[in-house]
Amino acid sequence: MAKVSILAMPVLDALDAAQLARVIRTFRDGLRAHQEVINRLNVYPVPDGDTGTNMALTLESVADELDRLAAPGLDETCRAIVHGSLMGARGNSGVILSQLLRGLAEGISSAGGAAGAEALAAALATADKLAREAVMRPVEGTILTVARAAAEAARAAADGGGSLVEVAEAARTGAAEALARTPELLPVLAQAGVVDAGGSGYLLLFDALLCVLDGRVMPGPPEWSEVSAVTGGAPGAGLGSDAELAGLRYEVMYLLEAPDETIPAFKEVWAGLGDSIVVVGGEGLWNCHIHTDEIGAAIEASLDAGRPRSIRVTDLLEEVEEERWVREGAGELGTGPSEVPLGPTPVTGVVAVASGDGIGRIFRSLGVQGLIAGGQSMNPSIAELVEAVDALDSDQVIVLPNNGNIRPVADRVDELSAKRVWVVPTETIAEGFAALLAYDPEATGEDNAASMETTARRVVPGEVTRAVRDSETTAGPVRTGDWLGLSRDGIEVVGDSVADAACALLDALVTADHELVTVIEGEGSGAADTRRITEWLRESRPGVETEVHHGGQPLYPYLFSIE
Repeated sequence: MAKVSILAMPVLDALDAAQLARVIRTFRDGLRAHQEVINRLNVYPVPDGDTGTNMALTLESVADELDRLAAPGLDETCRAIVHGSLMGARGNSGVILSQLLRGLAEGISSAGGAAGAEALAAALATADKLAREAVMRPVEGTILTVARAAAEAARAAADGGGSLVEVAEAARTGAAEALARTPELLPVLAQAGVVDAGGSGYLLLFDALLCVLDGRVMPGPPEWSEVSAVTGGAPGAGLGSDAELAGLRYEVMYLLEAPDETIPAFKEVWAGLGDSIVVVGGEGLWNCHIHTDEIGAAIEASLDAGRPRSIRVTDLLEEVEEERWVREGAGELGTGPSEVPLGPTPVTGVVAVASGDGIGRIFRSLGVQGLIAGGQSMNPSIAELVEAVDALDSDQVIVLPNNGNIRPVADRVDELSAKRVWVVPTETIAEGFAALLAYDPEATGEDNAASMETTARRVVPGEVTRAVRDSETTAGPVRTGDWLGLSRDGIEVVGDSVADAACALLDALVTADHELVTVIEGEGSGAADTRRITEWLRESRPGVETEVHHGGQPLYPYLFSIE
């Protein structure tokens, strides 16, 4: 099974189930480490969320699926990779990556008990084929170009009698050379001074593979100067207007339960509605992705084929603007009020107070038109709230303070604004998200306020933060630096670590009546802590579904929304 190198490191000549699972987990960790660099590369096609984050979350889903295996043989491991990547795919990059992983898994599975050089080459060829078949209009200079180059280089090495490590090295070299050429194929990449984001993420798969095969070290995230060296440009420099980056406004994604024979007709309908179309899956379950200006039609098309679920809609124009703010040095959400027109002027608009880039993105996807920076320790003034309300076109406005300290200030806005204002008394981000599930842009402010408040109260919020001073509480003595788990009722638990406090808080709040726990990662969270939290939920609350989102909020490494 293994040879011994001159450095006394084991060099594998075949991959079994455990080693393949290790490749996946190493790939996941690599994506997590590089995700911010990859995110900043995301300039073409239309930015559909953060590429690095989407790819990392897709791999998190695969790793979670592997963790559930009771008897992880090679076939079971490969099926887990296919299913986990299909169910967890995020964004255009995540959906394409799911097909690449599917091809890799199917090719390796066909090798029997362990996969050698020939099996790896065949698997990479299958991955290339499936990824291109899933994309209705393949574009060169993207992850597809990198995947094809890797497959062709691997095949040449295998045909030449190369070992498993030599085939993997050839694949990585081919992928890296193709990645360096992506700016030659896509002018927008050359203009921005970067290489393709998805291809950069895929390259880490081969680093992970070589890490497992012969023990070489995974590369750390590069500096920006290294990223842009292939083009000689400054990262992000020279980007033009939104029109150059984004022709279609929205990203629509959902899982579709539909017979396989209905999918060709479904894809034909989608072909007339937008681009960046990727439809992957099979055996009755499909992950569907499109960029479009027609949200309703994109969702309605699924009804002729089957039943959609887990529908997500993202405003791509807002993400282009947000990335520009980062490039221009604004850096953080809400240096002032932000208005995002979402088509016709709604009867009732919404202003939300939030901190953290990811949280702002989620609020916008749920229909918020005005965002203003604020939260614990950074409360906006009455004037700032009034300015945000008055900036909207709607004559009636809902304000979501999302913090108990901000509620009294928000209550003053109605008397100071020329508009009619209602405050939905949300005291947490989780309540703010829940309230928006009942938001109807065409309903009156009064009706919205009533329904949104009712919905907000149904969610059980939880927060984890760190004590800044000694205190005595109903949960016991607190010392500076302790981790605290908070509910609506105050401090519930005190822990020695952020994960300890988070799990203890969830133990106190999540009951058998709950169905979903949404985990929102903030500053100070980590992949290991998040995995511990999700594993605790899977083991201790097996009937509860878990979703993880990047929030980026300060002071609170984890926010929970329990439904």
